[in-house]
Amino acid sequence: MTGRAARLLGPVVAGALLLAAAACSPSGGHDDSRSAEPSRSASAAPRAPASAPPLPPPVSRRPSPRTSPPTSAGSPAPAPGGRWRPRPGLAWQWQLSGTVDTTVDVPVYDIDGFENGAGVVARLHGDGRKVVCYVNAGAWESFRPDAGDFPAALLGRGDGWDGERWLDIRALDRLRPLMASRLDMCRAKGFDAVEPDLLDGYAETTGFPLTAADQLAYNRMIAGLAHDRGLAVGLKNDLGQVPELVGDFDFSVDEQCAQYDECGRLAPFIAAGKPVFHVEYELEPSRFCPAAKKAGFSSMRKHLSLDAWRDPC
Repeated sequence: MTGRAARLLGPVVAGALLLAAAACSPSGGHDDSRSAEPSRSASAAPRAPASAPPLPPPVSRRPSPRTSPPTSAGSPAPAPGGRWRPRPGLAWQWQLSGTVDTTVDVPVYDIDGFENGAGVVARLHGDGRKVVCYVNAGAWESFRPDAGDFPAALLGRGDGWDGERWLDIRALDRLRPLMASRLDMCRAKGFDAVEPDLLDGYAETTGFPLTAADQLAYNRMIAGLAHDRGLAVGLKNDLGQVPELVGDFDFSVDEQCAQYDECGRLAPFIAAGKPVFHVEYELEPSRFCPAAKKAGFSSMRKHLSLDAWRDPC
């Protein structure tokens, strides 16, 4: 992911983030991440306040691995042609750490695909919910069961998380079967959609000379693999390529666009009748919810760890 929130920028920044999160946590829901987003191993690094020099954008990733019916107003529409096609305004839960709390009364859940079995997905379906499968599409993870299937030549620099390294996304022919296998897993477990993380490596220091064209080709390959399996697919962050990719993806997953004053770049999704599932980590809901609601986003505040806690707009 090239999202900010999910990745650690190093031990020092990580410690600072934890302290900051504890200090600003407001009072106030995956069985088991933003490169401007968090992913499953951790959370994204917030930007520095305007009065201080800006921090480099955080990399998307989730927190580190560990082993009642929805409201009628937010119920997902059935998917014409067999694939779920979500619409703007759906409330959601994003939980990538800890045992998934299946009691959150929302129509959409986004949970880790490897850490959760078909039973969790079936339980959520039984409550009328759609379920999104989180997988890492942009980086290799040493702790995944398929880690040994990735050629060493495709592993680049660390992405800020222990045991993770950027992938050389130019190698479409070698990565296609590996990613297809991950999406087969999502389909076999009964997921309705997939959230492929780290889809903006071209904007990061990966160890490979990736270009925007390389990223577009890779992201479209991932979207095509998902659609071929009857899965909806979300574009994770990668705001710089929204105009080119909005037609290929069914929704967006974004971290901290309000904090970084970037939410306007996601407007093409709403204009196309596709939802923007959005989280903030540092801002109080009163600072982003009014604008998010006006824009038609599905927004909430989450802990950087992406545990079950949520404070929705």
